[in-house]
Amino acid sequence: MLTAELIVDSRVPSNPALSPDGRWIAYQVSTIARGVPEIWLAAVDGEEEPRKLAEGASPRWSPDSLYFLRDGLIHTEDGPLFAWRSEITAFLPMRERIVFIAEDETPPPAVWVWSESLRPARLRSFDPRTGEITTLLEDHVVDVARRQDDGALAVVTWPTPELDPGGLEPRLSLLDLETGERRELGRVPVEACSPVWWRGGDGWHVTYLATPEMIGGWAVFDVPVETGEHRDLTPESACPIRLTQVDSGAPLMLVADGLDTALHRLGEGAVSLWRGQADAISSNGEIVAVVLSTADRPKDVHCGPVGGPLERVSDTAPELADIPWGPQERLSYKASDGLTLDGLLVLPPGKTREDGPFSLIVAPHGGPYDRYADGFMLGWYPSARWLASAGHAVFLPNPRGGQGHGHEFAASVAARVGLEEWSDLEAGIDLLIAEGVADPERLGIAGWSHGGYLTAWAVGQTRRFEAALMGAGICDWGMLAATGEFGPLEAGLGGSTGWEGTGPHRHDQLSPISYASKVETPVLIVHGADDTNVPLSQAEFFHRALRHFGVEHDLVVYPGEGHRISEREHQLDLLRRTREWFARLL
Repeated sequence: MLTAELIVDSRVPSNPALSPDGRWIAYQVSTIARGVPEIWLAAVDGEEEPRKLAEGASPRWSPDSLYFLRDGLIHTEDGPLFAWRSEITAFLPMRERIVFIAEDETPPPAVWVWSESLRPARLRSFDPRTGEITTLLEDHVVDVARRQDDGALAVVTWPTPELDPGGLEPRLSLLDLETGERRELGRVPVEACSPVWWRGGDGWHVTYLATPEMIGGWAVFDVPVETGEHRDLTPESACPIRLTQVDSGAPLMLVADGLDTALHRLGEGAVSLWRGQADAISSNGEIVAVVLSTADRPKDVHCGPVGGPLERVSDTAPELADIPWGPQERLSYKASDGLTLDGLLVLPPGKTREDGPFSLIVAPHGGPYDRYADGFMLGWYPSARWLASAGHAVFLPNPRGGQGHGHEFAASVAARVGLEEWSDLEAGIDLLIAEGVADPERLGIAGWSHGGYLTAWAVGQTRRFEAALMGAGICDWGMLAATGEFGPLEAGLGGSTGWEGTGPHRHDQLSPISYASKVETPVLIVHGADDTNVPLSQAEFFHRALRHFGVEHDLVVYPGEGHRISEREHQLDLLRRTREWFARLL
């Protein structure tokens, strides 16, 4: 049987890194609950069993060695390369040096003063031959890429370490490693990241991902170094999610494509389409390694030729293989305005549609710029497989605002959260009721982050749900714009900040707290005490309102947790508490 322990102790691969000779894939393995990550090695040809190399994370190859992070330092199998008294957050091995990103070694100040206490993460270089460490850039560096010949770096910097406004004003620059000369390529769009180099007929290019508008998701930009012109090369209706540098030729990228994932080569379009969810990639241009999950198999490392079939080369969670799983069905249906939507339906083990109607739990995803792909739905958050194993049918909708259907689809929720989104959810619920899958008297809803917002919104718009779970959710967009990590994004979703000087504010109309007097559905509110993305005040505000109106609810706060619940005992409690909540009420 599926247990909460099996979920939180199951292991998940990430961060694949293809060796320079194309024979090996190093990758990170971590438990779902917070634990010590490991570095594993798998053969590309699959002829050798994967093996654990060491404890560590973020494997990276140089031409002749494998490096990784452990305890905030850069390691090989023989131990740390050098000491550094602050955490190293990223690094790149090169032929003659290792560049890394880290704060200064001075300890953080005891008293935090906004105008004085910002600590930039600077770009530095370590020379293994001499042991010398030099600072290459004094700016706050968030991402870096090495040119294939090791002659230059592409660097993304922020004017301040703060996400707001630093993430709103990123810049791209090139650093010549022979001369030390820095060339500015100017300001780039919001949240620019993942720079990669490639060489075309017109010379070197730098390509990166960024958000051209505050709401609407990532696009791929290309900069010919000769001209310095930034060009949006995003294929029509494509949603790029990962970009990887290759040894020669144009870079490769993963693209969210409805319920599936495509592999594109820049300028050429799709070269592969994989059924399921791929969310990490490494390639030399001929071989590609990805972390892929499918409807009936959890994440594993797969590899194969670019444009060819993939073979699984890892078996990270064999303990899940013998557990019976219910069917996972792909859905395609129409919104109330005729827009085509997709989603997934997960049924209990051993059941089919003909065994319905079932109690149905609707689970809107977070983001909102996220999606449900046709992958394996099991995790610390009360996931579809966990809820289905308790006898519920689970509906995983992809409403407007998410990935997989292009920019216009994603941007349509700007200053309109909860409107068409909620209508899209209801269209799917109504369809499943009409088809005899869902019992209209036994409906529940559960979401995390933006999904928690949609949960709080839904129970204020309708009385059709018998139970709800609001996880790390938003109830007041104005307060989130003021206290969340990225206020301008929240203001873009909610429609206003609160300081415009006019009222009533748009965000009040789109905030669940404004409709708390209409809530009758019992709500389980769960939140991390130290969440800086969606602060705990959101949960407390909704709790106070429901208490005032006498609505059955509970507020559960996990000490020391942020936006993601990480501690094993907290994850176990959340999984069990959620199952008990819906079992009692549905």
